[in-house]
Amino acid sequence: MPRLGAVAGVVGLLTIVSLFVGVGDVTPASLANAVFGADDGSRHDVLLVLASRVPRTIAILLAGAGMAIAGQIMQLLSRNRFVEPSTAGTVESAAIGILAVTVLAPGAPVMVKMLVATVTALAGTALFLRILRHVPLRSVLVVPLVGLMLGGIINAVSTFFAYRLDLVQSLNTWMTGDFSGVLRGRYELLWLTFALVVVAYLVADRFTVAGMGQDFVTNLGMNYRAVLALGLSIVSMVTAVVVVTVGAIPFLGLVVPNVVALMFGDNLRRTAPWVALGGAGFVLVCDLLGRTVRYPYEVPIGVVVGVVGSAAFLFLLLRRGARVA
Repeated sequence: MPRLGAVAGVVGLLTIVSLFVGVGDVTPASLANAVFGADDGSRHDVLLVLASRVPRTIAILLAGAGMAIAGQIMQLLSRNRFVEPSTAGTVESAAIGILAVTVLAPGAPVMVKMLVATVTALAGTALFLRILRHVPLRSVLVVPLVGLMLGGIINAVSTFFAYRLDLVQSLNTWMTGDFSGVLRGRYELLWLTFALVVVAYLVADRFTVAGMGQDFVTNLGMNYRAVLALGLSIVSMVTAVVVVTVGAIPFLGLVVPNVVALMFGDNLRRTAPWVALGGAGFVLVCDLLGRTVRYPYEVPIGVVVGVVGSAAFLFLLLRRGARVA
């Protein structure tokens, strides 16, 4: 069984590697020369690292940890292993909110886009859960398919209006995660995900109990609707912040929580640090792969994570389906 400290060390090593991978030729030696004044010509390396590489790496860590925790919360609240923001219509709902702000108030600041995307993401997720109440057989296989169909409908509506308003390229940008445009001053909104992850950890026991069902929660004297509202708010805000800042990262909240659950179970307070580190490390690995597989060109992180995550999703789906059969 791996130790949390060892996993944190691996993520730390990947973080350092991320600072020196890219088109710009930056090495530890050139940074040392610039910092200690031995080579004035290499000072641009410091500027490159501080303005681009460090913000990009921090954005990767925050987005990875936040989306992984959001997926775990959704799985607990829906009591289904295959639910996460990209399989429940949450991501698509956030994108349609951003599209609405772009059309109605194109000069609105990023914070306004995030707030509107949070509201639409919350509405889309609540609609998904309401639909589940009317599904006659809540099979573990049916639930994610319902979410994917709902997301497809919402995405079709977004695409229709984006096409009519000549905003298809902008919509595709929000729906495809990409860290290449992250610079100092353009990622700081992601620190909200860190605060939301901390909040999720502080109330982790409530989410764990909520995963046992409404009747069980009510018998314990807890307000199930309040816990559900808090969980959906955290999920929606994390999703909105990530989509607004770097675009959608599909299947991340599905793969990492499932792997962690296989080793440590469903207790959120125990598994949250593992899920956060796992999400950050997973996105770091995929980002490094995207930066090197076609060097000096870059494959967007949404594509890399989508390929790996969809393969893992199908594996888990077929594996669970074989058990059910």
